[in-house]
Amino acid sequence: MVSEPAPAWPAPTPDRERTAIRLEIVIVLVVTFGLSGASAALSLVESALAPGGVGGQKVALNPSRAEQSTIDLLFQLLSALRLVGWAALGLYLLWRSGIGPRLIGLARPRLRADVLPGAALAALIGLPGLALYLVAHALGLSVTIVPSSLGDHWWRLPALVLSAIANAVAEEVLVVGYLISRLRALDWSPRRSLVASALLRGSYHLYQGLGGGLGNLVMGVIFGGYWQRTTRLWPLVLAHATIDTVAYVGYTVLHGHVSWLP
Repeated sequence: MVSEPAPAWPAPTPDRERTAIRLEIVIVLVVTFGLSGASAALSLVESALAPGGVGGQKVALNPSRAEQSTIDLLFQLLSALRLVGWAALGLYLLWRSGIGPRLIGLARPRLRADVLPGAALAALIGLPGLALYLVAHALGLSVTIVPSSLGDHWWRLPALVLSAIANAVAEEVLVVGYLISRLRALDWSPRRSLVASALLRGSYHLYQGLGGGLGNLVMGVIFGGYWQRTTRLWPLVLAHATIDTVAYVGYTVLHGHVSWLP
């Protein structure tokens, strides 16, 4: 069997194109997670100034958007579609620059190269992440996170799974695959690019409190570092989708039935 040739990255970017790349990054971040990071930071300040402080606030990750079931479902689908659109924007801009999906690790997923590492990353991040949240919440450093406040509709669980997948695709494609690749074109070092990616990931989770921001910063270092070593993005997408699915569905099933879940 003839093995596939290793993908070749585009040649170094000419100086005259670097300004365009910097502008492109700024525009993408303003449209997507950069603006979300600024909004999350303001939310953290607002929570800190509110009665009861950060620990006295609640944040719903998947809130109900309408009283009518069908309208609410359509809102949930539009929210997921927006996230997928963000990911598509990043993939399109990379493709225009000569970096196709295969180069960033979105070729056909494989069991050993993608699925198994994805499960391992989900366990590595998910279990300590839950413990960190519970400790941070007990210390008043985290808001009370409500993964789902959707009504008891027939579509609730499928919508939560779809939301988890959309979040995973958007974040890993843009924050890891897109951002680190574009910073690479600007001759940023791997370490500097990794720090930028991790800081971005942590910033737009600050609405959860300092614990949520710190936990996602660590997640960003681990995920980004893994991608830099392997150039496989599927494990990150699968791990992230698994973590969010367990959080969303698990909360829906367990809330009110266990004492340790805020």
